[in-house]
Amino acid sequence: MSKSTRNRAQQQRKNALTERHTPWGGIIFFTVIGLVAAVAVTFAYLSSRPPSTEIAGLVEKDGLADGHTTSPVQYDASPPMGGDHDPAWQSCDARVYDRPLRNENAVHSLEHGAVWITHRPDLHISQLAALSQRVKAVDYTMMSPYPDLDSPIVLTAWGRQLKVDDASDPRIGRFLQAFVKGPQTPEKGAPCNGGKETA
Repeated sequence: MSKSTRNRAQQQRKNALTERHTPWGGIIFFTVIGLVAAVAVTFAYLSSRPPSTEIAGLVEKDGLADGHTTSPVQYDASPPMGGDHDPAWQSCDARVYDRPLRNENAVHSLEHGAVWITHRPDLHISQLAALSQRVKAVDYTMMSPYPDLDSPIVLTAWGRQLKVDDASDPRIGRFLQAFVKGPQTPEKGAPCNGGKETA
């Protein structure tokens, strides 16, 4: 190889090392793929939450107070759907309680995104077992007996409530899907564990 050919080859290698090409084709491709994936995930998430209008019998109440108080609160719904509440929330990390809960602590859990399933104290054991299984499978849920309910089972989230007669009612699953840490939650994702542990 002549000296001039060798010098030219060295110069070409040097130029190849110093030149930097921006791979625009790859950048554009992966940006488009990322945007498509983000849109698909967002659509799937929004589709997974059924609109509340699809849940027959759903009661909705907005504009609820959310202050803290250590005093008893007179609620206008039973069980309450929200309102002023105790500074301590009721532990609601898939909890099944065998005694009635204090409304003021349970309402604080609703503010954090929990669904509170209440039932008549004399609900049949098979119904209790079915409800317990549901609660133990879903975080941000709690269940307790509730004296003087006007329906065998009542599901309550912040500002949302559904009354059902049977633990096999398919609306229970739709309610949990829509309102566990649902869009109406004032403090969505705030802790559900570490609260009041007893009824």
